[in-house]
Amino acid sequence: MRETRQDTAVNGNSKVLISGTASREDDVESGPRVTTAKGNTITNVSTNRKVRKSRSVRVLIRRLLVMTVVLAVLTGLSSLCCYLFGWKFLAQLVVVALVAYLAAGHWRWLYVAIITAPRDIRALYRYVRLLIQVKYLYREDYPLWKIFEKNVKRHPHKPAVLFEDQEWSFIQVEEYSNKIANIFKSHGYKKGDRVALFLENKPEYVGIWLGLSKLGVIVPLINTNLRLNPLVHSITIAKSQAVIFGAELSEAVSDVLDKVESKVALYQINCNNNAGPQDARFESLDLLLKEASIVTPEINEKVGHHDHLLYIYTSGTTGLPKAAVISTSRYFFIAGAMHWLCNFRSSDRFYCPLPLYHTAGGCMSMGQMLIYGSSIVIRKKFSASLYFSECRKYNCTAAQYIGEMCRYILAVPPKPSDTDHNLRLIFGNGLRPQIWKEFIDRFNIKDVKEFYGATEGNANIVNLDNTVGSIGFISRIIPQVYPISIIKVDEHGEPIRNARGLCQICKPNEPGVFIGKIIPNNPSRAFLGYVDEEASKKKVVYDVFSRGDSAFISGDILIADELGNLFFKDRTGDTFRWKGENVSTSEVEAVISNLVNYKDVVVYGVEIRGMEGRAGMAALYDPEGSVDLNQHFLFGLKKSLPSYARPFFIRILTKLDLTGTYKMKKNDLQKDSFDPSKTTDSIYYLSSEGKYELVTSEIFGKINSGEIRV
Repeated sequence: MRETRQDTAVNGNSKVLISGTASREDDVESGPRVTTAKGNTITNVSTNRKVRKSRSVRVLIRRLLVMTVVLAVLTGLSSLCCYLFGWKFLAQLVVVALVAYLAAGHWRWLYVAIITAPRDIRALYRYVRLLIQVKYLYREDYPLWKIFEKNVKRHPHKPAVLFEDQEWSFIQVEEYSNKIANIFKSHGYKKGDRVALFLENKPEYVGIWLGLSKLGVIVPLINTNLRLNPLVHSITIAKSQAVIFGAELSEAVSDVLDKVESKVALYQINCNNNAGPQDARFESLDLLLKEASIVTPEINEKVGHHDHLLYIYTSGTTGLPKAAVISTSRYFFIAGAMHWLCNFRSSDRFYCPLPLYHTAGGCMSMGQMLIYGSSIVIRKKFSASLYFSECRKYNCTAAQYIGEMCRYILAVPPKPSDTDHNLRLIFGNGLRPQIWKEFIDRFNIKDVKEFYGATEGNANIVNLDNTVGSIGFISRIIPQVYPISIIKVDEHGEPIRNARGLCQICKPNEPGVFIGKIIPNNPSRAFLGYVDEEASKKKVVYDVFSRGDSAFISGDILIADELGNLFFKDRTGDTFRWKGENVSTSEVEAVISNLVNYKDVVVYGVEIRGMEGRAGMAALYDPEGSVDLNQHFLFGLKKSLPSYARPFFIRILTKLDLTGTYKMKKNDLQKDSFDPSKTTDSIYYLSSEGKYELVTSEIFGKINSGEIRV
């Protein structure tokens, strides 16, 4: 399955070791460096902040001292008892004390500790190895392209990116990225500039943004489904000075020329070295590439490990995409955490049918190639029928998914070749518990690494032990190692505080919002937020467990069982998830309102039996029946919204039921769902013929039974 104040938004201060093992260079850091969300270095830190930073260390030291003293006293008393009364008396005393301890109700903790110890110790070992790498790269201040360069030197002719009938080696990706860097350097682009990338999946994708990163240019990765206002917003919110776009998307760019052309340079790329673009207003990047040098350009400004690298867009409750800040240190931590916790190997070949403008494909999978030297197979769009056959064709050992993909793959008729592959694991997020076992049994998947995380967040977790339905875990033995929690919230997603004004941790099996504590100077706990600072502030909660501390609040409702396994429950706010994408209700409402001459409309998600996420539903006030759903309305939806954001159901309201603040009562409408028996209003669904048709009782039953596919 898509925020700072003062000392909350800082880049991590850590670094990375390419081989994954400590070298002789791994000595003590010369000193910490704190970087704000805007890239500013803070050298003078207040005394109060220093005290807060060292508090956890001081607490740990005190606890160790107390434990040492207690252990010494117990050892002395045991020796004295053994000397005075004999070892049998001592053994009996220990048994009595143990029974009394367990009888007091502590036996459950002991049971949980024994059961979860192997999982927690394994995770701790892998996490420490990750931190060794993090520390190394922090100290060396490596940008991402320098890390990639090491892999190029190590195996220049190894396949890096495979796509359809193309196979790009590491040296080819390097030379292509150098061409891009030289072109844009000659055009005057420099560190801190922003050049947006609007391109479908293909090998050139990573080569373009990697090349721009060598100049220190930040690259906003724009969702290729966006059109009109959302597209303009994504270009302008990032303050893009140029856009590189594929020829296949030239029409979408042409539609917004009047809003961006005067301010933004436009480069079209055909990715096949043929003639220039048809529209004279677009500069041909293909022609420029023919003359560009493959030598790494001389860079005047130093590009470091903590400089901003990418903007990756994520949906939120504000209605339009938000640009999350990804620095090299953040990019590495996302890819590195997956590498170590999921036990990836540099020899793995990854199958990634996901879009490269998202974190899952663009960081988690592509990062394995860039940082660890693995090979990656990409494709333009996901195909359920070809998923496992392509894994077999390209000899992949690891494959990525999102939950909806697994359902589509499972719907493909079984074939004898279903288990004919070399996959040792699959990884992703959103594999539904209801189909988990059926999926792994049918396709003979031995290892599933289900993860959870937000692009902009610091609360990322992984299911290490194949617990069905789990998205990760919280250690019950050593929770301080990775400070994440589930806190109590009200129906609006606001934290419920105790008498001291602090947040409250949920008990086992009690739903609450997942948070990650923000710790300055720690890349795993830092929060870089969005380009929009106001949007960033909304994702941080203060005074969490002590005065002055802060945490990233995910907005997702989770449940932790007694063993600490975490399970996704729901999302808070106005965003719902459908087809693996976050859908903003306010964005869809704005589009529909314009299409129906500003009539009252409210958008929400409704559940369909057996389906993951929520299907979009719009309630439209049209008592006169003036809106023709299958003419201008449907055409406008297709032109303005990506397919996953278009409402699957439309309810035509004949009367308005408003709140005291003149808002339509969304909760009541959501409870009615798309059941025609609960209302006299007409409800329509988007049929397989691509038009809205009336939902009858019979149709309602067929949708819920799966007879009508959604």
